[in-house]
Amino acid sequence: METINGSLFKDMLASGANLLSNKFSEIDALNVFPVPDGDTGTNMSLTFNAGVQDALACPSDDVCEIAKVLSKGLLMGARGNSGVITSQIFRGLYQGVEGMKEINGFQLANALVQGSRVAYKAVMRPVEGTILTVVREAADYTYAYATSTQDVTVTQVMEKMVEESKESLIRTPELLPVLKEVGVVDSGGAGLVTIFEGFLSAMKGTVIQKEEAGEASEGVQASMESEEFGYCTEFIIRLSERGMKNFREDSLRDSLASIGNSIVCVQDDDIVKVHVHTLTPGDALNMGQRYGEFVKLKVENMQEQHENIMMNAAVEKEEAPQQPKSKYAIITVAAGDGLKDMFTELRADYVISGGQTMNPSTEDFVQAIDKVNAEHIFILPNNSNIVLAAQQAASVCEDQHVEVIPTKTIPQGLSACIMFNPEVDFDMNLSEMSDAIALVKTGQVTYAIKDTTFEGMEIREGDYMGILEKDIIVSNPDKLDTTRHLIDAMVDEESEIVTLIYGEDITEEEAQGIASYIEDKYDVEVEVNSGNQPVYSFILGVE
Repeated sequence: METINGSLFKDMLASGANLLSNKFSEIDALNVFPVPDGDTGTNMSLTFNAGVQDALACPSDDVCEIAKVLSKGLLMGARGNSGVITSQIFRGLYQGVEGMKEINGFQLANALVQGSRVAYKAVMRPVEGTILTVVREAADYTYAYATSTQDVTVTQVMEKMVEESKESLIRTPELLPVLKEVGVVDSGGAGLVTIFEGFLSAMKGTVIQKEEAGEASEGVQASMESEEFGYCTEFIIRLSERGMKNFREDSLRDSLASIGNSIVCVQDDDIVKVHVHTLTPGDALNMGQRYGEFVKLKVENMQEQHENIMMNAAVEKEEAPQQPKSKYAIITVAAGDGLKDMFTELRADYVISGGQTMNPSTEDFVQAIDKVNAEHIFILPNNSNIVLAAQQAASVCEDQHVEVIPTKTIPQGLSACIMFNPEVDFDMNLSEMSDAIALVKTGQVTYAIKDTTFEGMEIREGDYMGILEKDIIVSNPDKLDTTRHLIDAMVDEESEIVTLIYGEDITEEEAQGIASYIEDKYDVEVEVNSGNQPVYSFILGVE
């Protein structure tokens, strides 16, 4: 293949997107932390499909025009750090082919280098041993090959890019010790290699197709095609005697992954609570009912909810006069009705639904920015994997004054909100809110999704882990014991306030028991809140 024209470029994009969709779960499984938020493959797949769908609809046959549409679609659809970096790689690739109807081998190699450079510039503190390393090393080696090969073809260039990206991916554990300890390669780099493999397959005449229904990718495909739609299915089952013997969280979780996403599956003695978004709620219920009897179940049509919301929003927009622009607005991110209420009570104007396992896209932030209508807007992402998407949204909204305060946890976001004062100027608020996030320690309790060893600690699948900031400090089959151990590691003689936020799998009685433990053992004030958050049984803030 001598050159890439518009038709071939679209085939390459479709092939890369489909292969990434087919392999997303394998990439998710490369997550270093054994927590239920290993969503790199999901985020990259949702991001790439958002851009590719727009690119395939582009009426132009010029590579540059298709790449431009792709770049914009990726920019707005980017989710998680891996998704944002992927969007920046292809933003750079577009810059490298700007003005070109077709591209030859050398131009492709040059565009790939441009993609790596733009991606590096987008990250304030690039970490080696990640997707950034993979794209840089592979692009540089490929460019050197292209410049030294006479009449190099685009197929030769992509073959070299795939070869070098695979070699670079293999080296990532040598550059990032935590990967080596856990025994995995970088998940973002693996996702990028998958995209390039799809490209090469199309260039050789075979466009990768999406896997058929019933295979592992079906759930994410449903998500991509109708991300907010389908049925929100929740149920609680009491395990039968036979169910107690046969039930395994990972087995049910894997079965649910074949028909949906946004999965939470938590067992507590003979009770199992399940949450899943799926187009076939009956299948989800049948999967659960094999293990026992329903205690409670709820199925909500998200498509209908969405249409009602959109219809009501359209009516409100048409009928309601434009609200006067306020001086300040706060946009934040949280999952769980209780957490949303907590932020709203602390003057947050807009709470985007999301967090671990549900990273909002750049477009979600842009829409929120448009809706709040304020002179000065603060964004609190409350998750390290959401910061880049928030920053990307701020850069997109050039005509508005948007400041991202890089809160990486819920307690940091709450502390920042507490320090906000609508009566002082912007710089004072920025300073006070930024300082506040450094004064709070964050602890979280969640369950392990696999057996692993992390920093010398043996962790078993199903155990509850106590995580202090980014360190797993305890792993225990009992979540309340885990919580107490975590508290002991967080609270010291300088601590004054402990904020205890309990999740949807915790009873009020259990939460009050933990609060009593803190009050009896430490001279601190304890605030107990029902966050109703998924995934994390407890979120703790200590100040």
